[in-house]
Amino acid sequence: MSRLRTPTHPTYFRVVRASAWYDLVVTAGFATPWTYALVHDALSSGGQALGFDALPELDTWQILFANLMGSVVVVWAVLRIVRPLPEHGLFDGIARTLFATWQAYALAHGASRLLWMFFGIEVAFGVLQLVPWRWGRNAGSVINDASPTDGRSFDTASR
Repeated sequence: MSRLRTPTHPTYFRVVRASAWYDLVVTAGFATPWTYALVHDALSSGGQALGFDALPELDTWQILFANLMGSVVVVWAVLRIVRPLPEHGLFDGIARTLFATWQAYALAHGASRLLWMFFGIEVAFGVLQLVPWRWGRNAGSVINDASPTDGRSFDTASR
């Protein structure tokens, strides 16, 4: 049976961590209403300085969804920094594919061109994290092939 082969090269773990650091730096400001207001103003001003459209005015729903996204991404980033596993790269690559898809949708429907910068980074990290996963014959399953970076099996790592 063909299964995914787990990437184990140290470079892969560096990519997983680098993408996590990027996420932490870029999204930490989205995690609270107070910091999001500052990030929103900075992005809007920066976009206008570059000749792009200003961001829409803040409203309660926009702040809520920005805070939810920021909180989840910060926690996900810290996990990948503290304990990068091959599966974290796989799932992050899948998440980046989704993020890039929705960013492309927003761009196609009139979102500020400032979004292109974030779109490019999402695509790049997505490709870097997904390409090393290969389909191969007689390779073990994703869960069985990979193990935590400390050498313990998944059965003992989760306890």
